[in-house]
Amino acid sequence: MTRSRNSPHQQILSDIYKRLFGYFGPQEWWPGDSPFEIAVGTILTQNTSWRNVEKVIQNLKHEKYLSAKKLHEMPHNKLASFIKSVGYFNVKAKRLKNFLSFLSNHYQGSMKRMATAGTVLLRENLLDVNGIGPETADSILLYALERPVFVIDAYTKRVLRRHGIVSDDVTYHEMQELLQNNLPEDVQLFNEYHALFVMVGKHYCKPKPRCDSCPLEPLL
Repeated sequence: MTRSRNSPHQQILSDIYKRLFGYFGPQEWWPGDSPFEIAVGTILTQNTSWRNVEKVIQNLKHEKYLSAKKLHEMPHNKLASFIKSVGYFNVKAKRLKNFLSFLSNHYQGSMKRMATAGTVLLRENLLDVNGIGPETADSILLYALERPVFVIDAYTKRVLRRHGIVSDDVTYHEMQELLQNNLPEDVQLFNEYHALFVMVGKHYCKPKPRCDSCPLEPLL
């Protein structure tokens, strides 16, 4: 990927990261004992809190169901009942089943085999899975497979828009390209930066912002 040289965005993006990291400290995302567990978590966490997802993951572990083979073979209704606490459980059960079918059909149910695929092709294939959008696909790539792909979410857009870095109508791809072109290609950096956008978005850069006490207030 071609990276911008002397871009006006490089300094402000660097300043934002340094301020957020200095204020919140390392976030150490994504919690999980295996790439498969992380992938499952990224699918279940859509529109819910991580606390709810964590309960589901622990329950699946306790019942010894947290494997690609067992979840793939599990009837839809049983899976939906297991993940009820994450909300939209029928929809999420279907999305998880779609991912498990993809993993089984293309990589024999193995995240290790999946990790051998190239990032660009793998992203395209993940986006072809019904129910997996760019944010979820990129979360799997970054957090489960440690690929240098920046995850974009609503918090990221809100912070960048309020600091005049992107416009209201910016697309997911445009934001991702801007960040990846103006930051070092580093998995750990992308991991921490995305998590820090979430933290500042949850605590300060809310729909009704708390700018006066925000660590980014001096940059406005």
